[in-house]
Amino acid sequence: MAYDFKEIERKWQAKWDKENTFYAETDESKPKFYCLEMFPYPSGALHMGHVRNYSMGDMLARFTRKKGFNVLYPMGFDAFGLPAENAAIKCNTHPSKWTLGNIEYMTEQLKRMGYSYDWSRRVSTCLPDYYRWNQWIFLQMYKKGLAFRKMAPVNWCGECSTVLANEQVHDGLCWRCDTQVIKKNLEQWFLRITDYAEALYDEIDNLDGWPDRVRLMQRNWIGRSTGARLSFDAPELDASIETFTTRFDTIYGVTFIALSPEHELVQEMIKRAPPEKSSEIAQFARKCSAQSSIERAGGDKLGLDTGFSGVNPASGELIPIWLANYVLMDYGTGAIMGVPAHDQRDLEFCRKYNIPVVIVVNPEGDIPDGDKAFADDGIVCNSRMFNAMRTQDAIPAMTKWGEEMGICKAEVNFRLRDWLVSRQRYWGTPIPIVYCGKCGIVPVPEDQLPVELPLDIQLAAGGGTPLSTAENWINTTCPACGSHARRESDTLDRFFCSSWYFLRFCSPRRSDVVFDTRDTGYWMAVDQYIGGIEHACMHLIYARFFTKFLKSVGMLRVSEPFNNLLTQGMVIKDGAKMSKSLGNVVDPTEIVNRFGADTVRLFILFAAPPQNDLDWSEQGVEGAHRFLNRVWRAVEENLDGLVSCGTDIVPVSELKNSLQKDFKRKIHATVFDVTRDIWEEKQFNTAVARMMELINAIYAFKPAGSADWKLMREAVCVLLNCLFPFCPHITSELWQMLGNTTQLDTEPMPEYDRAALEAEETTIVVQINGKVRAKLTLPTGLEKSELEKRIMEHPQVTARMEGKEAVKVISVPDKLVNIVVR
Repeated sequence: MAYDFKEIERKWQAKWDKENTFYAETDESKPKFYCLEMFPYPSGALHMGHVRNYSMGDMLARFTRKKGFNVLYPMGFDAFGLPAENAAIKCNTHPSKWTLGNIEYMTEQLKRMGYSYDWSRRVSTCLPDYYRWNQWIFLQMYKKGLAFRKMAPVNWCGECSTVLANEQVHDGLCWRCDTQVIKKNLEQWFLRITDYAEALYDEIDNLDGWPDRVRLMQRNWIGRSTGARLSFDAPELDASIETFTTRFDTIYGVTFIALSPEHELVQEMIKRAPPEKSSEIAQFARKCSAQSSIERAGGDKLGLDTGFSGVNPASGELIPIWLANYVLMDYGTGAIMGVPAHDQRDLEFCRKYNIPVVIVVNPEGDIPDGDKAFADDGIVCNSRMFNAMRTQDAIPAMTKWGEEMGICKAEVNFRLRDWLVSRQRYWGTPIPIVYCGKCGIVPVPEDQLPVELPLDIQLAAGGGTPLSTAENWINTTCPACGSHARRESDTLDRFFCSSWYFLRFCSPRRSDVVFDTRDTGYWMAVDQYIGGIEHACMHLIYARFFTKFLKSVGMLRVSEPFNNLLTQGMVIKDGAKMSKSLGNVVDPTEIVNRFGADTVRLFILFAAPPQNDLDWSEQGVEGAHRFLNRVWRAVEENLDGLVSCGTDIVPVSELKNSLQKDFKRKIHATVFDVTRDIWEEKQFNTAVARMMELINAIYAFKPAGSADWKLMREAVCVLLNCLFPFCPHITSELWQMLGNTTQLDTEPMPEYDRAALEAEETTIVVQINGKVRAKLTLPTGLEKSELEKRIMEHPQVTARMEGKEAVKVISVPDKLVNIVVR
């Protein structure tokens, strides 16, 4: 009988679906394992990046079930967002129809891959039963002062006609369409994520199960710095200008103040300046705002002397106030104290515009290069009573003095900015706010949720805010006074949906609460999260923020959402990431049709370590298919003997010859190695390599009697159990062919027999200070710690060691132990 993968895969997928095999329930009597991948955007079809991600997750979910865990393994769709809106415009259809159709198609693709999701928990973020709870969480944040509205310069993508969060601007370009991003002043909704900046930063240290690279990226993005906040009075403007510095020891070297062209005081300057200067200021501000962040931060430095002055709070001296394009509102206060002698950007700016330079820190050694600002530690000078102090002493001393004088305040500052969540688009969660002429901003009462997104909307190219023109929807009554009011026409950032979806998966069928705290108390945190590293500074920070907020209001026990994070590499073809634009995409459905889902899964997990990029190879796929055919034949061609020999396991003590002992050892070494590779090392490719070695051993072993056949059956059963999480269809079929009445889904993962691993002995060379002093026969396969323990306790070694102290032991398993003594 040939390996008919199409029939086998249809059979087992139908059986799992009919029997709800992967249905999960909260059961506090069992240990739990919550396995989750970053859920997909319903773009229309799976790509190989999806397949790689989900094959890893499914393998771990199936493996942990076999390890005795109660496994939650859900799937849903991140279904709001700009791509659906653009696709709907292009295809002349509605985003709802386009999105929901794609969800159903992709669901069928996922089922055909044999992934063991609990489909009863599927969520789609574009449906009211999900986004209702987006609105509810927004209102809880509003009550706590975390959701607020303000006029601010925002990142504006003209192509997408919408605002972008800082994290959605990559090198000055829109993360979605690569259009140059400009600054624009708009009144927008923000989330005060900065209230959690310290916890988000400090608790990175608790994320032991996360890659070091991701933790470093988050530290850099949140950007903690210790310094002082101080204000420069601007009497002509009846205002003060706030700045933050990490080098308060340079306060006497300030020769100018620079404001961002978007700073709130710019409008005041335009009002108060003489007409000609007012026009010049306004024109300069517009010019800078049209530049990208890259141009402003790294290009030519542009400045304008506003004609206004500020007062140095330490010296009392008047210093000019400039506008400078390299000062951004996204960082700090949008104003800097210019210290050109000790900041390279300030020095370049001052030289261009002939602003004085005052040195207040000298190097302790050689005189620095005159073309460069001296930004290192040194000796303070030109700073009155603080002269001759070293920088490390001057900073705390001068900050303490400044606090006593009331001119500064020591402060910890963060690079992280508040999260801008307003989007001028249609396909998103309506913000549950109305605007009343009498009451102002009024939140929609919780019992009136959801504020449903109207579906009778006509979309047009060029974007904009289509909800603002939907008069039947936007006109409403004020919940507070009953007067006429208008709804908020912006929608929430798509990342709002994905910042808590892992909690909804715990109780997706509850319509009365956002989630059941008993369910989240059991399932959370996620034990294994899998997804791309590109989300390190967007989704992962937002998800941590939501989790901390919900814990702070008593709804969660955990303060971090994901215990362990695996960031998989990309799938590469012809030297580039698979992409429609490059024309190098491989359709997973086509490969499944030719070779079967098990083959695709096996190849994608074997071809590279999970964290590395994977080079697509048609030859590699064919090789995986040949391996599965070998597994099939190993069972089919030996089926009579494998069934008739019974299910008894032959213990090591009853094995009669070295061939049997070697085979037994190989069987249990495979169990040991595969379990370690999957569970501890997360090296799925090496686990497959172990199973390939076992199938070679199975083909090489020629059963000649009852004990041999029992060993052969043990080897085949171990192989099927170990291979099952990778290739569940073929292994389930072969398991059934062997006459087993259980299913591999519920069959426990085999445990290795230590006695079997020690069935073979080997000679260990023992050296003392590099000289051979003994040759001992010990069991093969001892771990380093056990090998060294046995060597150090052996009589031949203790006799040689008498009166000497071992300071170091170097061991090579199965070969050599060198003891360094003194």
